[in-house]
Amino acid sequence: MNVSEFVWHRLSEWGLHRVYGYPGDGVGGLDVALDKAQDVMSYVQVRHEEMAAFMASAHAKFTGQVGLCYATSGPGAIHLLNGLYDAKMDHVPVVALVGQAARASIGASYQQEVDLKTLFNDVADYVEQATVPEQVRHLVDRAVRIAQTRRAVTCIILPKDLQELDYEDPPLAHGTTHTGLGYAGPAQVPDASQLRAAADVLNSGHKVAMLVGAGALGATDEVIAVAERLQAGVAKALLGKAALPDDLPFVTGSIGLLGTKPSWDMMKSCDTFLMVGSAFPYSEFLPKPGDARGVQIDIDGTRLSLRYPMEVNLVGDSAASLRALLPLLEQKPKDSWRSGIEDGVRDWWQTLERRAMDSADPLNPQRVFWELSPRLPDNAIVTADSGSAANWYARDLKMRRGMKASLSGGLASLGAGTPYALAAKMAYPERTVIACMGDGAMQMNGINVMITIGKYWREWSNPRLIVLVLNNRDLNQVTWEERIQLGSGKTLSTQSIPDFAYHRYAELIGLKGIFVDDPDHVGTAWDEALSADRPVILEAYTDPNVPPLPPHITLKDAKNFISMIPSEPELGSVLKNSAKELVTSILPGKD
Repeated sequence: MNVSEFVWHRLSEWGLHRVYGYPGDGVGGLDVALDKAQDVMSYVQVRHEEMAAFMASAHAKFTGQVGLCYATSGPGAIHLLNGLYDAKMDHVPVVALVGQAARASIGASYQQEVDLKTLFNDVADYVEQATVPEQVRHLVDRAVRIAQTRRAVTCIILPKDLQELDYEDPPLAHGTTHTGLGYAGPAQVPDASQLRAAADVLNSGHKVAMLVGAGALGATDEVIAVAERLQAGVAKALLGKAALPDDLPFVTGSIGLLGTKPSWDMMKSCDTFLMVGSAFPYSEFLPKPGDARGVQIDIDGTRLSLRYPMEVNLVGDSAASLRALLPLLEQKPKDSWRSGIEDGVRDWWQTLERRAMDSADPLNPQRVFWELSPRLPDNAIVTADSGSAANWYARDLKMRRGMKASLSGGLASLGAGTPYALAAKMAYPERTVIACMGDGAMQMNGINVMITIGKYWREWSNPRLIVLVLNNRDLNQVTWEERIQLGSGKTLSTQSIPDFAYHRYAELIGLKGIFVDDPDHVGTAWDEALSADRPVILEAYTDPNVPPLPPHITLKDAKNFISMIPSEPELGSVLKNSAKELVTSILPGKD
């Protein structure tokens, strides 16, 4: 084998069998070898290297495996960075392969020569450049092992001339190293004394609140068992949306700016706080330090007591740690604390329904999500993009057991929703996948990804992949942030974006397009999309001035909203829709 052939072979021995990438002369050897390696390595050709990195990140999130992407030297390598930072900030393992100028030309300001070690130094926990064939085995082995162990990004730089040299194992001589395959996994369970200390804190509490994140996605049964034992309510960080089904009466839903009132109320009233597998960033939505005793479980000890000063910190896998903790916990009786949480959750769902049914011009975006929720197929996978679409995804969609869901969390990058959806579909071609997009994200790169979807959809056993686009002609989340956080009216020059017929574009590339602008037709539109024989763009023509209200409005927020009024060009619509939201929020729930 030459070096390139060995790279794909070795990666497949590690269990990596799908790579997302784009060709180029800087990876010509890898391109040719990849075509020969189709029996062990499936290749997904993207339209832009950033999408390859997003897809590798999403692959890691949805499968638990290491994601893999590759790009050519210089510009291709640079394009990977945004998607790789998404993986870094959400702590998922991704290996990136990148080309480089020929070794003899490095240092000569050669065409497309970029200092790639410096470029990737911040995003990658491990980045090394190969110089001789004997070095390649340990670079591949270390890149995969470090990515898995640290749940991090790693990078291998392969100069273009090296890729075509004959591969050689390192000799058994001084100055060489001989690596092997295999990953044992991290330590799973805290020691007994730490578990006992955590149990003492949790048993002494009377009003226990839990927060779970992406680290609890594989611990659904364990979280439920602990919540029932402690009679706790459970809030979910956005990356943990699929960790618990929303039909449980004590699940308060999302937390934070995109969160729910029951989550806010619970966190501000609890006396004991258990945080599991989450690095949720906004401390102001957690209990006030000193008001609650805290216990945290995380596989990464560096993220303990990062958002809240915990009394007991446990390093371990969420499921294994909760299983070990459960026998030490005393069964609490159901009391007014738990009953109050359940009452709040029930009232909140009624509030969301009333908000969704409010009229808007022409269509309330909340109605689009509310109508989708009961129609979600079993085992559906849902992705969301950053922007106001993430608000409705976080609040209005009810996850059921067996579903998966994700988005760009720590980076909150615009443009991740469609590459995430494609990666989910590649990993689980039998499952229905739905991407929830704003028009800003769709114009940024979603249209581009639709071409890739058009290239591959006939390979899927279930062709259903639906891309919902909220066409509101506005960069909506930022518009509302400027209104509420800056007290400034909408700046039309920066916030208004072109109208575009997304549903017609779908038809242009051989997919199905559906358009809806009537609230009475939303349900029918979803039914049509979910029964289609090919991927769909469902374009919902929505009102940009329906406010994504936070769960708690501060005095500062209210003052900023008032300050915005003189400079707001769409004032009538903003005031009318805001008034409707506030009224429906205070109406009494149905008994």
